[in-house]
Amino acid sequence: MKIDMHTHVLPESWPDLRERFGYGGWIRLVHHRTGFAQMMRDDKFFREIESNCWSDACRLKECDAHGVDVQVISTVPVMFGYWAKAEHAHDLAKMLNDDIAARCEAHPKRFVGLASVPLQAPERAVTELERSMTTLGLAGVQIGSHVEKRNLDHPDFDPFWEACESLGASVLIHPWDMMGMDTLPDYWLPWLVSMPAETARAICSILMGGVLDRFPKLRLCFAHGGGSFPGTLGRIEHGFYARPDLCQTKTTRPPSDYL
Repeated sequence: MKIDMHTHVLPESWPDLRERFGYGGWIRLVHHRTGFAQMMRDDKFFREIESNCWSDACRLKECDAHGVDVQVISTVPVMFGYWAKAEHAHDLAKMLNDDIAARCEAHPKRFVGLASVPLQAPERAVTELERSMTTLGLAGVQIGSHVEKRNLDHPDFDPFWEACESLGASVLIHPWDMMGMDTLPDYWLPWLVSMPAETARAICSILMGGVLDRFPKLRLCFAHGGGSFPGTLGRIEHGFYARPDLCQTKTTRPPSDYL
């Protein structure tokens, strides 16, 4: 069986979130020609997507052409909304999760779903994770590499990790809100350089932050082959031993121990 475990979907349409919540910054979808739509952040172009992002029929046709038996589907990370008011990000997460659950229900042998949660408010994230897994039947959750100014080892997130562990949630950690976005305007460098670094940031935060010491049964997958982490593990490991005063403040287990 061939399983494609990192694919993103969106509803074909959703309400105008700027109008719904009373402020901007949200993504809207503009269907400007048949089979294509533009993702717009307010009035600024973000990305063009094709119908395989929202059409199950198109997606399954392409899966069949490439010999893919099962897709694990999750939202496009720009939809996380960690910057927004928690209740509004939660409202959006419910819409996205209901859409993913409907796809999985319609094609239970072809799609497995991962939820989105308002991780800026961990108690809300736990509530939505529980609903997504127990009521909607999703398999786990997709989260970002950090949440605004908090890395994933922040103690605020321990209730969320505890819920993931107790529910047996599969957790896909996807880089987003990349460091250096304002200072790397050329050559698509935020995606080529910062995005792999974001994944390394998340891995190091979890390993050195003792998250797996506190929650050893977590089921984690880091997108994009671990980003730049595999290529810099030697440096990270050396630093862990060379500067225990800085690197061993929350765990004495070296990063390679967890791999």
